[in-house]
Amino acid sequence: MAATFSGLELLATAVMVLDPERRVQYANPAAENLLGAGAKSLVGQPFVPMFEADPALETALSDALVTHWDYSAQVVSYPRPGREPLLLSCVLTRTDVPRLPLLAELRPIEQQLRQAREERLLGEQQANRELIRNLAHEIKNPLGGLRGSAQLLERELDRPELHEYTQVIIKEADRLQSLMDRLLTPHRQPKLERLSIHEVLERVRSLVLAEFARGVEIECDYDPSLPEIEGDKEQIIQAVLNVVRNAAQAASAGGRTGHIILRTRAIRQVTLLRQRRRLALELQVIDDGPGVPEDIRERIFNPLVSGRDGGSGLGLSLAQTFVHYHRGVIECDSRPGRTVFRIVLPLA
Repeated sequence: MAATFSGLELLATAVMVLDPERRVQYANPAAENLLGAGAKSLVGQPFVPMFEADPALETALSDALVTHWDYSAQVVSYPRPGREPLLLSCVLTRTDVPRLPLLAELRPIEQQLRQAREERLLGEQQANRELIRNLAHEIKNPLGGLRGSAQLLERELDRPELHEYTQVIIKEADRLQSLMDRLLTPHRQPKLERLSIHEVLERVRSLVLAEFARGVEIECDYDPSLPEIEGDKEQIIQAVLNVVRNAAQAASAGGRTGHIILRTRAIRQVTLLRQRRRLALELQVIDDGPGVPEDIRERIFNPLVSGRDGGSGLGLSLAQTFVHYHRGVIECDSRPGRTVFRIVLPLA
């Protein structure tokens, strides 16, 4: 058998060969690396139970054996303890070896799914940004008249105790004005300069620790070899601050002391907003909070969506806007006890 499939040893694609009982009888090194298992642990294992329940895969194997047709499964999910399942495309092909009739090719599709998700989020963000911008302009116009009228009314009141009510109107008008300004300000294009991401992170770390003095601990796991990036320092600080502050609020909820990790790494050959980048910076903000509520997990970067009582729902939306201005992407992977916000920015 080793001689029969010796050519598969050199392939970068993960390949496994199955017998008529649908058990693995051979796995090339690429399959071992992809699934994180040695050949000895794979050989002899039933193929279908290796993946999360998928009746279509069982049917495909039967069809391939009976009809001799090849079959491409869109997605199979390979479970990994303590990590997110690995999503793979599976192609089943008949061979000319009677005792080893099926060859299964497995390819990770995480990159394709990520690109499709980025395309969808980018379109949604542009539409939401225009909607919020128009709404903010419409709200700002009457706010000035409302505040001015309250000030004029306050001057005419003879009883000082009534000033409390006009002050409520004025303060609430100012609060709404500030909210509208925050909705409109992200539309300034970045002023690029060379800067160190670690200087940004240390600035953010000091701000968050000052705000949550006894609520969070922040661990730094930096790659000191990372080069400088080109970016708008204030926008990058604000984007990272919004993400880390959001993590601190979640991790310290209920009076507990939360733990946050700030991690930087260089990654190679990644696609960001439709462009292939040879080198990019990956920043991870990891917290041990309760996680993002499942009902808003897909909308967490939309404006006015918040999983926290009293939250404005603008922090992560602004962070995404600033990251997109720098030709990068921001993603969230969350489950109870571990939430990871991942910011990827291109490096020169």
